[in-house]
Amino acid sequence: MAKALRADQLSASFKPTEKTSRDWARSLIKYRLPNNRRAIAELSITLSAFVALWALAWWSIALHPMIAIAIALMNGMFLVRLFAIQHDCGHGSFIVNNKLSGWIGRCLGVLTLTPYAVWSKTHAQHHSTSGNLDRQGMGDVVTRTVSEYLALSFVQKFIYRVYRSPFVLFGLAPVYLFILQNRIPFGFMRQGASLWVSSMGTNAMIGLIIASIYYLDGFLPLILVFAPTIVVASTVGVWLFFIQHQFEDGHFDHDKNWDIQDAAFHGSSHYKLPSVLNWLTANIGIHHVHHLNCRIPFYRLAEVLKDHEALAQMQTITLRQSFKCARLHLWDENQRKLLSFSEARALKTSA
Repeated sequence: MAKALRADQLSASFKPTEKTSRDWARSLIKYRLPNNRRAIAELSITLSAFVALWALAWWSIALHPMIAIAIALMNGMFLVRLFAIQHDCGHGSFIVNNKLSGWIGRCLGVLTLTPYAVWSKTHAQHHSTSGNLDRQGMGDVVTRTVSEYLALSFVQKFIYRVYRSPFVLFGLAPVYLFILQNRIPFGFMRQGASLWVSSMGTNAMIGLIIASIYYLDGFLPLILVFAPTIVVASTVGVWLFFIQHQFEDGHFDHDKNWDIQDAAFHGSSHYKLPSVLNWLTANIGIHHVHHLNCRIPFYRLAEVLKDHEALAQMQTITLRQSFKCARLHLWDENQRKLLSFSEARALKTSA
């Protein structure tokens, strides 16, 4: 995998810069202002496409179940985009009116099976602890250092290897997170009634939708349309989250050395996707900019890269390169990069 460029590793084609992560964050403040007209257009186009494809898939069941499934799988990507809009609502960056933004997020949370208030709180915690090796567990993919892993017992190593396997991370985890864990305010069950209201209110609306579909046409639409759409959206969502922070030249530190701005900037990737996928994922691949300033709307992230060519070259990972990231599991504090289990084993052998 090509080495990702950090701020102090830019090629000579760019003007020399002394900018720190904090300097970059300050320079991006002007991009924080949402555009209401653009926001409504983005929401309308995405929601209309999602509903239309859902209806088409439902109608296609009578033609052939595989046609319905194929359309539902495609529609999963539009649900990813709706989740990205919900994500921006949680940051207060999607639209100017915060009250309206909150209600958009709550409504989309029913479609994405994600209670808005609970997820917003979880995600805020992710932003405040990203890359901190001592404060993992809420909204993070747990990452061990090489030394921590080598000190584990055989059983503990086995459990960690199973947890970090693609089957668990991208097979079981998405279904567990969106179907099961999201049904309760996991991690915040004693932090106020509002989070329970968010979870139970979302659950009630999801239940009403499922019951209505069953009443109208039985189990088939749920099995052939609803389920494939959710599986694709949840799997792609988890994959994107993984790639955004689990790449070779990422940034992890223990609490005493951890800096929130450095972790946000250097610990978040720039996932360069083909234009269609970039649109469907709402520019969330420009994640290093998002973590620098999470109040920048997704529809302005490309504008940031256009105006700041240096940012466009930092922490870049292509679609092809990203699949190699699934083999990286352990943070080497000496080389300051993620390693595979075999690379970590080779280090131990050569020591």
